[in-house]
Formats: sequence, C-alpha cells, structure tokens
Amino acid sequence: MRILILTDIYNRPETETFIGLKKAGIDIELLVRSEPPYPRAQEAGLTSKEFVVQGRFDFKAILSLRKELKEGKFDILHVFNNRAASVGFLASIGLPIKIIAYRGIVGNVSFFSPNSWLTYLNPKVRRVVCVAEAIRTHFLQMRFLGLQLNPEKFVTIHKGHELSWYQKQATDLNQFGIPQGAFVVGFAGRDRPRKGIEVLIEAVNLLPRNVDVHLLLVGKMYRKKLMEKIAKSPRKDNIHLAGYRHDAPQIAAACSIFALPSLAREGLPRAVIEAMAYGTPALVSDTGGNPELIKQGECGYALPAGDAEKLSEAILELYNNPVKLKKMGAAAQKQIDDNFNNRQTVEKTIALYRKVMKNP
Repeated sequence: MRILILTDIYNRPETETFIGLKKAGIDIELLVRSEPPYPRAQEAGLTSKEFVVQGRFDFKAILSLRKELKEGKFDILHVFNNRAASVGFLASIGLPIKIIAYRGIVGNVSFFSPNSWLTYLNPKVRRVVCVAEAIRTHFLQMRFLGLQLNPEKFVTIHKGHELSWYQKQATDLNQFGIPQGAFVVGFAGRDRPRKGIEVLIEAVNLLPRNVDVHLLLVGKMYRKKLMEKIAKSPRKDNIHLAGYRHDAPQIAAACSIFALPSLAREGLPRAVIEAMAYGTPALVSDTGGNPELIKQGECGYALPAGDAEKLSEAILELYNNPVKLKKMGAAAQKQIDDNFNNRQTVEKTIALYRKVMKNP
C-alpha cells in the first residue's frame, strides 16, 4: 500500500501514528505545512514535503496535489481537515485514488451544505475516520427525505496516546499564586462559549465557603463575558489565569482534578487524555466523545452538560475524599493505557487501509 497523507501540523498523536504505520511496513509520505517537524518524524525516516493549503478552493494547492496524484504512486489519499478534504477531492477528479477523511468534532455537517458534499458526504471519500463514536453516531443519525448515510463509510478510530509520552515533572503551580498542597481544579482549552468555562466557574462558586479550592484556567482567556464572570465571582482570588502554555499537560499533572464541561460538539479532547495519562481524574460533560473516555465513578465522572450544580457536587466529593481521588487517578492512567493507546490506533488504521484496498 502506498499512502499519501495531507495534513497541517505534526502533533504527537498523529505523528506517532504515522511512525507506527511506517514501522509496520506501510509506504507512507506526508504533505505538511512548514512548521518545524516533530523530531521523531525525522528520526523515523518519514518522508515529507512542504504543502500549504490556504482554503477549500486553493487553486494552487489543487493543481499541485493533482500533479502528485497523476504520477500514480499512491493508492490512498488520507486527509486530516476540511481544507485538505476539499482540495483532495477536487484534485482527484477523474483519478483512481481512494480518499479517506478524518473528522474530529461532532456536527457542522449537513445534507444542505455544499461544503459537506465536497468533503465527508462525497462518494469519492471511501471512509471517514471518526475520532469518537459520538461523531460516527451523528453521521448515522442524519436523515433527509428517507435518505441516510451508509454506516460502513464511517469508522471510529480513537486517536491514541502512550503513557511514556507523559513522564516530565509536574509544573510548580506556585508561579500562579497557588499555595503548595492546595486542591486545584484545572482546565485547558480555547476560550469558546461551547467549552463551558462559565459553567465551571459557577460550579466553583457553588462550593461551600469553607471549601478551599483553586481554579486554574490554561489558555488565552479574553472574552468580555468570561472576564466579567471571573470579576464577579466570590472566589475571584482563587481563580488563576495561566495564559497560553506549552506545558499544559504538566500543569494538568499538578492539578487535583481536570475539568472539561463542554456544552456541545466535543470530539475526543486531547487535554483530558493528557491529564488522565498523568494520573489526574477528569470531570467532563456528557456531550460528544467526552463520556467515551470515562469509566463512570472509576476514573472520573461524565456529568450533564451545563449543570453547574452536578459539577460542583463532583468537585466537592473528590475534595472530601483524598483516598478516592488517588484511586481514580491510577484508574485514569490505566484507562488511557488499556483503551486509548497509540498501538491500537496504528493497528486499526492499517486494517482500514487494507479494507479500502480490497473494495475498489
């Protein structure tokens, strides 16, 4: 099999998957943006070329990719974002290349959207790899005048990690004004309303006054509504803004629990996986792929989206039970190692390639 990958960046889970594919004997080549390559990609001998896709209808990229595909070196084009999927389809018109697409979030696909027909709904796209079962389920529940999508087209392959990636020392939280030994609820992510940060702040506000909990928010926080929510909080002195950080996983390792109270469209959140890999229990909402990461009550809790009261109760339970907190942390690591490891990702991806090759 000869596979051409079209993606934007080298992040570790994807790149380790590419390395695993190459080690398994898959002939793989990458077209990637010009960000500095992940060092292990070079060490593993992955072949890559700089390839920039500016948009869904980037004419220059389409022609350049079509030139690559016309040489007939590749059997499968595996695309990893919306722009790549659209450019890949347009570049492959009339060519025998098979396309596999990747989908990382729930929703925003419709029978009425022309863009959707240029990507995930297009017959030229033989398979759509869904990073969470919730994404696959969303596709299969789409209906229009009796029309529904072929379930064989949509395949769930979790983007696996390895515990060995998460061995760096936990970050010292004193630099954020957090006392040594404090109970810390961590969050890391983009400042978007659907991430539910306001719900998390409200949950902390609802805690009894004698409960000394600190909330640490990692990421660029800038929305006016969010800043006002923090300023009005009775616990504002215990809410800390870390800004954008390169050591977000190590910060999560230093937290007592990690929370992601998303309101909608969550895929399989990497921040939660990183926290769990470091042995930090997770409190997540029950939206999207969040619940797939959690064994309820064992390594964390999946709670009703938007329910600050339930989230507050879960924080309080773990605050009052350090033995259970420690046990949950160990279970969180085991959950990632057993069920969300990169070895499984590589095996399932190879199996998918083989299946696509057998079905012209």
